[in-house]
Amino acid sequence: MLARSVRASGALLLRGLNILIPVLDRIRYVQSLKEIVINVPEQSAVTLDNVTLQIDGVLYLRIMDPYKASYGVEDPEYAVTQLAQTTMRSELGKLSLDKVFRERESLNANIVDAINQAADCWGIRCLRYEIKDIHVPPRVKESMQMQVEAERRKRATVLESEGTRESAINVAEGKKQAQILASEAEKAEQINQAAGEASAVLAKAKAKAEAIRILAAALTQHNGDAAASLTVAEQYVSAFSKLAKDSNTILLPSNPGDVTSMVAQAMGVYGALTKAPVPGAQDSVSSRSSRDVQSTDASLDEELDRVKLS
Repeated sequence: MLARSVRASGALLLRGLNILIPVLDRIRYVQSLKEIVINVPEQSAVTLDNVTLQIDGVLYLRIMDPYKASYGVEDPEYAVTQLAQTTMRSELGKLSLDKVFRERESLNANIVDAINQAADCWGIRCLRYEIKDIHVPPRVKESMQMQVEAERRKRATVLESEGTRESAINVAEGKKQAQILASEAEKAEQINQAAGEASAVLAKAKAKAEAIRILAAALTQHNGDAAASLTVAEQYVSAFSKLAKDSNTILLPSNPGDVTSMVAQAMGVYGALTKAPVPGAQDSVSSRSSRDVQSTDASLDEELDRVKLS
């Protein structure tokens, strides 16, 4: 791209073929329309919290109007460079040290806007500005490193405490679940045990009822009375032999050596049970046996009281 040039007399030369009159016309300024890169020298700047920084940057600009760039300012590149430095110092003075590192993009944008407002009359437009390096004083740098280390230690402590808390919560939840499962298992065991005991009681009751029915049927058969008499005599002798084993008090009849009399007494009890029933009263054998046994128990209690008194 050819650059525009301006005559010494003030006439503007367009791009392309231009005829110059010797002695009267001569080329005074040559402006390039390409994008220009300018290094902004390093300079000192004080932040809002009174920290001195050494900062430099790179400026990208383009000449939009060669006439203004030639006659609006003596040295456009120098003017833009000085404007960039002053603007950068001004913008840094509005920010603290921490914000300088966090808001570099906004800082660059503010510098570009400030340069464009001032350089508009020069025919120059600033495209972008980039901060290259920010140098912090050694003591401030050490303080920043100590702050970073403290922040990391703080985060590590917080993370460790959170891990301890999570561990305690997990242990408590595990114990809670274990207790719940143990209580449920104990409950199920008690239910099963109760069901088993109920089934056992029911089975015993059914077996006892069946035994009573079989006994009643046997008593109605031939020679049932004689068999019942022998069974009662055996049970009487067996019960008498156990009296001294279940208590500290020994109960003896008046004639303990006369076994025949005891057997005769037992047979007499059974004989009372096997008496003929009253006409018209057809009760079951089991009911008569239970009443006679109760009367027999009463007579035995009277006999035992008499022996005890003697």
